[in-house]
Amino acid sequence: MSLLKIAQQKIGKRFLPAEAAPPEEERPGYRAANLQGLGARTGQEDSFTVAGAFDAAIVQEKGLFFAVCDGMGGMKDGRLASETAIQSLRQSFQAMDRSQDLAPQLERSVFQASAQVEALIGGDGGSTVVTGILYQDRLYYASVGDSFLYLLRGGSLLRLNAEQNLLHQKYLESIRAGNMDPLPLQGLPNGAALTGFLGMPGLDEVDCSVLPLPIDGGDVLLACSDGVGGVLSPEEVAKALQMPTPEEMCASLDAMIASYNRPHQDNYTAIVIQCVSQS
Repeated sequence: MSLLKIAQQKIGKRFLPAEAAPPEEERPGYRAANLQGLGARTGQEDSFTVAGAFDAAIVQEKGLFFAVCDGMGGMKDGRLASETAIQSLRQSFQAMDRSQDLAPQLERSVFQASAQVEALIGGDGGSTVVTGILYQDRLYYASVGDSFLYLLRGGSLLRLNAEQNLLHQKYLESIRAGNMDPLPLQGLPNGAALTGFLGMPGLDEVDCSVLPLPIDGGDVLLACSDGVGGVLSPEEVAKALQMPTPEEMCASLDAMIASYNRPHQDNYTAIVIQCVSQS
C-alpha cells in the first residue's frame, strides 16, 4: 500500500463546514466547506480558518474571513508557524475598522502575522498564506508564498494571486528588461524556491488587491495550499469547482489528488466558498 493511501486512512476525509449551519432560511449568500489531508507526510503543517460563513449578521457586519497557511516543510516548527499566523490574522480581522478601506488593513495584518512568526521562531521557519475577506459583496485578498487563490466565474477559472518564488521573480525581471518570452525560463533550477514567506526576516512584499473585486452570485472561490494547486491542473480545478455544492467540490478535489498516487504528496488544504444569489 502506498504512503499516500496509508496517510489518507489515518486522517480520514474532512469535507466539513467550518461552523454548524443554521436553518436554510437564515443562510447568508455564501456557503463554505473545507478539505484537509496529510498526503504522504507523517504530520500536518497546514492550518486554516473560516469565520462567519454561516452567520448572515456577522457577514453583514464584519464580512466572511478565510485563510490558509502552509507551514514550511524542512524548516523549524512548520505547524507552529502556520498556527501562529492564523491566530494573528484572525485577531487582526476582528479588530479591523469597517468604515475604512479594508485592503491596506488586510495587507498590514499579513505583515503583522509575519512579524509574530519571526519573533516566535527566529527566522528559522515560516509559512505561506492566502487570505481574504468577503465584505459587502466584494473580495479583498492577500498572499505570501506559493499558495493559491482561484475564482471560477461563468465556467472560466482565474488565478487571482501571484506566486512568490524564484521562477516568478525571474519572469518579472525578464519582462521589465523587455523580454516577453517566458519559455527560456522553464526548467529553471530551484525555480520553486520561495522568495517570500511569513516569518522571513525582512519580508517587504505582500501580493494583495489594491481595489476590491466585485463578487457575483454563482462565483466560486478556492483558497488552497500548493498540495492542491501545485498538483492539480487549472482544468481539473475548474471541473471540481463546477460540482453543485462546496462539499462535493472538496470531495472531487480530494479524489483527483488521490488519483495521482504521488509518493511524496504534500499536506493539502483547501477552502471552497460558493457565492449564491440572495432571493
